[in-house]
Amino acid sequence: MAHSLRNDIEDREEQILSPFATLSKNSAGRARNEANCSLRTAFQRDRDRIIHAKTFRRLNHKTQVFLSPTGDHYRTRLTHVLEVSQIARTVASALRLNVDLTEAIALAHDLGHTPFGHAGESVLNDLHPGGFNHYEQSLRVVDFLENRGKGLNLTHEVRDGILKHSKGRKKILPDDISELPSTLEGRVVRVADIIAYVNHDLDDAVRAGIINQKDIPEHIKKTVGKSHSARIGAMVRDLVSSSLASGGKKLAMSREVMAAITDLRAFLFKNVYESNTVHKDFIKSMKVLRELYNYFLTNTNAWEMPITYEEGTSDHRMVCDFVAGMTDRYALDKYSEIFLPKPWSVL
Repeated sequence: MAHSLRNDIEDREEQILSPFATLSKNSAGRARNEANCSLRTAFQRDRDRIIHAKTFRRLNHKTQVFLSPTGDHYRTRLTHVLEVSQIARTVASALRLNVDLTEAIALAHDLGHTPFGHAGESVLNDLHPGGFNHYEQSLRVVDFLENRGKGLNLTHEVRDGILKHSKGRKKILPDDISELPSTLEGRVVRVADIIAYVNHDLDDAVRAGIINQKDIPEHIKKTVGKSHSARIGAMVRDLVSSSLASGGKKLAMSREVMAAITDLRAFLFKNVYESNTVHKDFIKSMKVLRELYNYFLTNTNAWEMPITYEEGTSDHRMVCDFVAGMTDRYALDKYSEIFLPKPWSVL
């Protein structure tokens, strides 16, 4: 095979990257074999496929915290993944890890999120017999739902990073490595995800007037800073310096900064995510999705997925995929179309 530009990139990776980085040429491959691209590495191709996916574009109209926000500066699920990607790329570059792999995981990690954020996830978890969580649905999107049922055929490493990015309220870097992605790049995204959301959700909550700066615990401000940019900078620098100090073989953070992130997450749950202002809209959105789900389950002729399912796939599975893929505004439009009366015009 003739030498290609892709080979040049792979050679540079081997020369420049950390011995603990994931080299593109050493990828465990894809579920379906494909010929290599002459220009791009395997991870660069994954990143490009994700960016061009319809599901990725729909993230622009999915809730991060505030439902269908009308303000120009509130985060959506799309801006969230872009902020995660930026933070993760910075960390990966500083640690000499594979930035392309890191970026691909970051951009795809939330593709399976429902409309109305975690409120929607809670509804589908209750209604779908197999349960529901967004990280498994993200994998289902890239494996099957995208590209009219063909999926994106991503590499093993990107798929692994997607599946194991989520933490909930659990430890950010648990001692049990089986809970972590197999690559350091995937672990960087896992940490970048929480660095991004605790900071941008705090910023949005202040903008919305749910909390103000003086409500933020003093020990958090003392440890990581008083401004949005100062906090992100402090967390990123600590992650990089602590990981390098440990030899670069694993990710690490100082006890003080890790505690500040964990405490900030707890503060947000108590004062923002579970606040009456946010929660009352969650209750309304949960009603919308619950009624849509049950309607489509009992009216299977009222909708059609643009993919062909295997014979024997349950109606629950198909309805769950359909509802999970909706944007906030599409779900609200569908609800209005199905459940709200329409005015009659008299000639």
